[in-house]
Amino acid sequence: MIRSIDNRIRTTPYGILAVLAGGLLAASGGSAVAAEREGPHDWGITLIASEALPPTEHVGLTVDTLGVVSAKSMQATIGLEGYVLQLRAITIAPGGQIAAHPHTTRPGLVKVVAGEWVEGRPEGETTYGANGSEGIVEDEHTTHWFFNRGDTPATALVCDLVPAS
Repeated sequence: MIRSIDNRIRTTPYGILAVLAGGLLAASGGSAVAAEREGPHDWGITLIASEALPPTEHVGLTVDTLGVVSAKSMQATIGLEGYVLQLRAITIAPGGQIAAHPHTTRPGLVKVVAGEWVEGRPEGETTYGANGSEGIVEDEHTTHWFFNRGDTPATALVCDLVPAS
């Protein structure tokens, strides 16, 4: 992912080539560092290869269902047909991850209760810790993924509406 582009390259004929080459380097898993030198080949870009693509598979997850409000109860109490409300404890092992996923039809709320979850979104990353007061809102506009970059397991309580199976 290109983290930043220096304004000096936006107007040069080679600027777009530097951006494209940097994108290809990041997408291929190559490493890159911030260009800090001066001179005619100072492209002024910063690449973070580890952020090139979101994860596509779950790694190191434990999921425990803590409770489910049945589809029958959801229909009877609020008139929502064909969905259940579930509460789960999801633990990510050190070095683990949750694959990128959208919430277009699956709203939810997340609260980290042990360790830290690093949430990735197309616009960047945010760290949520057990000691923080923030929850993560998963609405129809949310596409995200998570990492545990710590040395201990990290657990969150996840409450979401899902289609009844």
